[in-house]
Amino acid sequence: MISFVSDSTVKTEEFAEKIGKSLRGGTVIAFFGGLGAGKTSFTRGLARGMGINSDVSSPTFAIVNDYGGNPPLVHFDMYKVETWDDLYSSGFFDYLDMGAVLAVEWSENIENALPEDTVRVTIEKTENENERIITVEGIDSI
Repeated sequence: MISFVSDSTVKTEEFAEKIGKSLRGGTVIAFFGGLGAGKTSFTRGLARGMGINSDVSSPTFAIVNDYGGNPPLVHFDMYKVETWDDLYSSGFFDYLDMGAVLAVEWSENIENALPEDTVRVTIEKTENENERIITVEGIDSI
């Protein structure tokens, strides 16, 4: 487990970029954290670390954003996913089968579908408006 305290979006992205450099196809990154915690910023850093030069934005309305790359990085918002049919229609399993790296926001909504080796990223706000405590389980070092 890795813990990191960030006091800015820039530092969150830099931390995630280091993790992105070590990711392999088929990895699922499951985010846990409330609205505005920094999940999309973390994903932006992952993309840079994976060598992906793409405009990373929240998939809130699209449900899924595919940023390309080799392996591709696919960013999901599971906030409105309530059933297995919803999950299947999102393409989650298709992208997983093709060996993409999946970054999954609101992953608590699909907890039962996450692979056993999922990397879990918890982002917690603190009393300081810009500070976040980031805990990464499933990766021992970066």
